[in-house]
Amino acid sequence: MIRAYLFALEPTDAQVDSMRSHCGAARVAYNWCLTQVRANWAQRSAERTYGLAEDQLTPLINTSAYGLRKAWNAAKAERAPWWAENSKEAYAFGCATLATALGNRKAGRAKMPRFKSKRRARLSCRFTTGSFGLVRDRRHLRLPVIGVVRTAESTRKLGRKIDAGVARIRSATLSFQRGRWHVSFSVDLPDREPKPRTHNRIVGVDLGVRQLATLSTGVQVSHPLRLAAGLRKLRCLQRVCARRQGPNRRSGVKPSKRWCKARARADQIHTRVANLRRDDIHKFTSDLVREFDTIVIEDLHVAGMIRNRRLARHIADAGWAEIRRQLTYKTERTGGRLIVADRWFASSKTCSGCSTVKAKLTLSERSYACTACGIVLDRDENAALNLAALAADTAQLVREQPDRTDVRPATPASSAIGPLREEPLAQRRRREVTATEDVLANEH
Repeated sequence: MIRAYLFALEPTDAQVDSMRSHCGAARVAYNWCLTQVRANWAQRSAERTYGLAEDQLTPLINTSAYGLRKAWNAAKAERAPWWAENSKEAYAFGCATLATALGNRKAGRAKMPRFKSKRRARLSCRFTTGSFGLVRDRRHLRLPVIGVVRTAESTRKLGRKIDAGVARIRSATLSFQRGRWHVSFSVDLPDREPKPRTHNRIVGVDLGVRQLATLSTGVQVSHPLRLAAGLRKLRCLQRVCARRQGPNRRSGVKPSKRWCKARARADQIHTRVANLRRDDIHKFTSDLVREFDTIVIEDLHVAGMIRNRRLARHIADAGWAEIRRQLTYKTERTGGRLIVADRWFASSKTCSGCSTVKAKLTLSERSYACTACGIVLDRDENAALNLAALAADTAQLVREQPDRTDVRPATPASSAIGPLREEPLAQRRRREVTATEDVLANEH
């Protein structure tokens, strides 16, 4: 098992300059290699227009990490005469990053990589060889060339595992994020078998804006509204920045020192809001995974929801994607099960009592009143109950067909429920087993 340990740093001014130099060296190597790749491909395209055969074209450049690094080492003395000031791992990281990006493009997972800007690119650099790791005093760590850097917190949790011989540091990634320098250690740990869960506790979680989440047990988790709490002070600081001389790349005007100080204070508020939101979500997801064995959530179309200008800020402040990400890996680690309901599953329009589906349900209707059975309850609680019933129906289907190899429980973070999510609950319960087998066979 590979896990990451992230530590905030408190470097000196000289160490900050060295860190920026290493991250800039990785960017220079990345851009130089990308230039060579583009030039090689353009040359081959031009030669094809001349009518040359494939074997007569300019040899294709090697886009692997080893090939790009070999080409960079041959030209670094001319391209970057200051290359000896930084660790060789900085340049190797730039070449490896480009090789990964080109591989993703070849596989169809991404577009052609672009050049990294000196102003907008994220500062990062990875070390895989050399002298790096923890220091015995539990408050410092060592990085190649940069030296011993003080950490903002104790490193004893990782240090004890290393001393016991159960952990091994694979690499160290230096990055500047959220206004601070951080180091992330990639650590090899022994695989742990999660404890078997026998209680089969199921919960449906309906994420919302007024309440962060409503559980099928009737519990409502209040929304912390971290951004709204710091919005007033943030507006004041942003007005201060607007009244001072900021940067202008068109005219070449550099920002004033007073603007930089005001911008730094505004960035601190953004950092604090993000940290508080992340801490709230970690506590919420940890409690869910600890108390329940099966968790059902919806596959929300967040990109479409934030187009509503009245709700965009509140939806972004909720952090629904982060909740799903944390539930995914936490259920896998603890032996739980996460079921992601289909995006078109009508959890809010379906009655949790009689499974009657409403044709229309406006956003302003906060209570669900069923015209068939007369049940009246909170809209979000009704959706959470339908999500919990979805997991129960999936488990019942597996118990009814134990000898089929293509019918199995939904894996964590999967959408393996298939066609069952597109029909009302009442129709699903009345379907015959033979019809279910035919549909599932077509799905797999």
